[in-house]
Amino acid sequence: MIDLRSDTVTKLTDRMRQKMYEAEVGDDVYRDDPTMRKLEELAADMLGKEEALFVTSGTQGNQIAVLVHCSLGQEIILEEGSHIFRYEGGATSAFAGIQPFPIKGERGSMNALDIEAAIRGSDIHEAETGLICLENTHNRAGGTVTTPESMKEIYEVAKRHHLPVHLDGARLMNAAVALKRPMTDFTQYVTTVQICLSKGLGAPVGSIIAGSSEFIAKARKWRKRLGGGLRQSGVLAAPGIIALTEMVDRLDEDHQHAKWLAEQIHALPQLRVAFEVETNIVMMDVSETGLTSKQFVELLKENGVLANPFAPTIVRLVTHYDVSRVDIEQTADVLRLLVSEKIGK
Repeated sequence: MIDLRSDTVTKLTDRMRQKMYEAEVGDDVYRDDPTMRKLEELAADMLGKEEALFVTSGTQGNQIAVLVHCSLGQEIILEEGSHIFRYEGGATSAFAGIQPFPIKGERGSMNALDIEAAIRGSDIHEAETGLICLENTHNRAGGTVTTPESMKEIYEVAKRHHLPVHLDGARLMNAAVALKRPMTDFTQYVTTVQICLSKGLGAPVGSIIAGSSEFIAKARKWRKRLGGGLRQSGVLAAPGIIALTEMVDRLDEDHQHAKWLAEQIHALPQLRVAFEVETNIVMMDVSETGLTSKQFVELLKENGVLANPFAPTIVRLVTHYDVSRVDIEQTADVLRLLVSEKIGK
């Protein structure tokens, strides 16, 4: 099967497996794991922050950030389609006791003026704004990139109101590669950031959160409270080091595959691409076929391609390390077959 459901399905490389086997380890709760320390120092340097902390998932990293930055009963401003709001199980309310204030963005990017208008707290009837959350690239908007310049405008609003900014940068590396800019161009405009090691970078487990030393000290305690304190975690840090040092630049290959596939979809009747493809996510609109996204995904599966129904008539296709150009060409052939022989009739 050609698996285009997500870049989370990537399998670790042989080199990652070897480094896991060779990793020098120690109890990380005691901060005795040298391989984990190396990963966290590397990540902090790449992200331009004082310190970094390994967490078991992007969701855990985002939630720790909310827990550190916010107090009970506060509010966070985020984009209405953001991962924190839509796909983290209501954790901000369940764990942090805060409420989200979702606002509409343009292809996932919020406008600084809209954010400023949403900031609240002087009226006793209102929740107090405690945090602004960004997402880059934006999953639900089709992997779109928010430029550092746009992030700067939001950061300046946040500074005026003395608010922290957290970046869900699960696919920040994709944004950096797409714009050919270092990650620090983006992270200079946020207080804290989370990046995922186990999506396009191919590591088996984990994410990184980064920020000031004070933030990381508090985050470490919240990680422990959430059950994220690990012991001989160097076996997980070792592939993470490979992910950050050897797997970032190659993301451009995934982007090219996604853009090529989008061009093939554009050429087919009854199919269209919902968003311009900027990175590794293709949102395919199947509404003109008369099928739902779930029905279309079943047809794809019958023909050897796995994809995700993402909205009633939107199918998401995600390119990644384990999808070759041959796989993408075969996927395009399957789409042509479905349109000409099955859906067309």
